[in-house]
Amino acid sequence: MSLVSRRVMMAIAIVAVLGIAVSSVSLDHHFRKSKTSYCDFGQSFNCDIVNRSEYSTVAGVPVALIGILGYLALLAFATFYREKAETPGILLACSLGGLGFALYLIYVEKFILGVWCILCLTSLAAILTIAVLSCVLFCQSLNRVRKA
Repeated sequence: MSLVSRRVMMAIAIVAVLGIAVSSVSLDHHFRKSKTSYCDFGQSFNCDIVNRSEYSTVAGVPVALIGILGYLALLAFATFYREKAETPGILLACSLGGLGFALYLIYVEKFILGVWCILCLTSLAAILTIAVLSCVLFCQSLNRVRKA
């Protein structure tokens, strides 16, 4: 694995840890009974509305928990499995799946709930960053295969 690939893997791992942290805070707020104030900026930004809406779960599983598990998987592939030849493809597929899901949730915030969640937007930025980095990594792996 090249130095550039190792650095890209490290960057993916760091952003995945950020995603885990953001999703963990979101999960905590999903289960809280009291109102939080750090993300309540009037009618446009309110994490409580988003985190407690009917769209905050999928088949009874909190979306934030799905995020934690997804970021943990990305972290595992970028660290423990980084030497495997198929890892760049797996990272790209998983991050694009996560990005698609995050874009759906942003759609729900904008067009259905009509309110934004700072935690969700931060998670979107994290998964978008990981998707871009995974694309770079995947392209590098393709170039290595072509040269071999």
